Amino acid sequence: MCDTCGCGDTKLVPVEVQERLLTANDRTAAHNRAHFTLHGVLAVNLMGSPGAGKTALLEATAREVGAARRLAAITGDLETDRDALRLRAAGIPAESITTGSACHLDADMIHHALHHGAADGADTLFIENVGNLVCPAIYDLGQAAIVVALSVTEGEDKPLKYPVMFRTADLVLLTKVDLLPALPDFDRGALQEALARVMPAPRLLEVSARSGTGIAEWVAFLEARRGDAAERAASRATRETDQSVMRGA
Repeated sequence: MCDTCGCGDTKLVPVEVQERLLTANDRTAAHNRAHFTLHGVLAVNLMGSPGAGKTALLEATAREVGAARRLAAITGDLETDRDALRLRAAGIPAESITTGSACHLDADMIHHALHHGAADGADTLFIENVGNLVCPAIYDLGQAAIVVALSVTEGEDKPLKYPVMFRTADLVLLTKVDLLPALPDFDRGALQEALARVMPAPRLLEVSARSGTGIAEWVAFLEARRGDAAERAASRATRETDQSVMRGA
């Protein structure tokens, strides 16, 4: 249990205090989102359990896109900067946030990292959240997309056991599918049924960072979300231009 959000324990954090914390977080998240829109950065909040393969996925993403995209990352862990070091070795400029006892990243942490150049020059920013299927789900960071990594070794029931995490997701990545031959009892149908019960618009993509399975489709998802973000940026620029013209009239 972290000492900042209380993990939903109302005995530790009274409900009204938690609501105020989330309200302040949402204001900063809106500020972050405006920053990303202004600078044409696609921000992706990547969540999942420890060991779900989030870092390996980003390494595979860097290999797939090559120089076609300018990637950057912010990684969150309670201790160490190992994930950031791995991503830098893969060619992704990465900043590490060590949270101490906090089991999630929040919008203010991301805001602070941005002011220290975490996304400078990037067109895609991956926010690799703290490994956890509970707390990160309730904190908006200003991202354009929420992606949950779920490894085949975790089982098919996780969406039912941790519905808040999956309910907010735009995409679920079933990772480490190269291990499926060693997991004959894994039931894809059960996973799809579980996602259908908790996600408003279920979307599942099978990937393997080791074999490359599904990585091209994952990159295509990112490009589609980039197109959506570009449209929003263009729409905002048009509105601001129109308002400027009206003020000058």
